[in-house]
Amino acid sequence: MPIDRSLGRNVHFYDASKPGVALGGLIQNGSVTETNFLNMIEILLITEAPLRVQETTSGHVVATTNNPLQPGEYDVYCDSRIELSDEPWVHRLITHSVSGREDAFRHYSISGVVLKRLISFLLRVKVGGMNNYGKWVRDVTPGVTKINSHQNGFLLQASIHSDFDNYLVSVNPNDNYRIVVFSFDVFGIDGRTLDSVCRDPANPHRVSDQLLRWHFCQSVLANMRGAGEPIFEHDFTGEDMIGAISQEPYGRERLEMEVAARLRGFEAVL
Repeated sequence: MPIDRSLGRNVHFYDASKPGVALGGLIQNGSVTETNFLNMIEILLITEAPLRVQETTSGHVVATTNNPLQPGEYDVYCDSRIELSDEPWVHRLITHSVSGREDAFRHYSISGVVLKRLISFLLRVKVGGMNNYGKWVRDVTPGVTKINSHQNGFLLQASIHSDFDNYLVSVNPNDNYRIVVFSFDVFGIDGRTLDSVCRDPANPHRVSDQLLRWHFCQSVLANMRGAGEPIFEHDFTGEDMIGAISQEPYGRERLEMEVAARLRGFEAVL
């Protein structure tokens, strides 16, 4: 069964014109500032007029400050209609490094985390294409696909790798490359920053800001919009994998990704 992302939320936000109708929420582990929250709201909501966000009980108006966002319930006020963004959420598979190029990413990491697994930002979201995400990778090496570019990855501990693929951990390049954990911060990495070697402007192999920004926006959409998107099961030991996936929300899309991932190594001969 898919896992519910809304479990454990300590921040909820509502359309002030429709009391009791939740627009979404998040788990605040401490790293989200008031400014971050307003930026996230802008990703999630569509309006034609400026927004005002106010804590329901205290009346505190959320401002563009670095003060930590306090857990609670928030009302969103606007002189125009408020709608949740319908921007598609791009489903991801739990990826595993099969490139043999982990050494090339040895110094590309999240600070203070043991390096064990390779994370790839680029992924095939539909059979036969990559939706042109490769345009953001510019350090092309002859004979190496863009998905294995230095700009397209860094190393993570295996468990954090899985959370990254599930959009439960992300890096916000617009907030000094701060790490945001959208679930319970069991590894104590919320609020840390991406290692400086990954974001050095003088390094042509630095991780792509556009890819980080894309992943962060996807994390906001997946975790904060409405009740959140499902977190899919990946351990099918003793189960009918195809049957289980076909019964899930987004089953068709996920089956397409699974097939694409398994055919990736045969593309040259196809």
